[in-house]
Amino acid sequence: MKELQPILKEIVGITTRIETEYPELYRFLDENPMTIPTANQPNIDYAILAEYLENLKGLLQHHLETRKKN
Repeated sequence: MKELQPILKEIVGITTRIETEYPELYRFLDENPMTIPTANQPNIDYAILAEYLENLKGLLQHHLETRKKN
């Protein structure tokens, strides 16, 4: 569990940043397919959390890039 702490901390940090700085983007987090488990009792491990974190970063990066263009 100890190795999960840094990645969980980063997920919370980016989620909080999205919530406070980009509320227009925050509402889309509920619709993110990464948050919908396909198994009845999903096994959440480091790889899944790392993939979710990268997904969050990509979502934020895309938002920032498209926001600059507009």
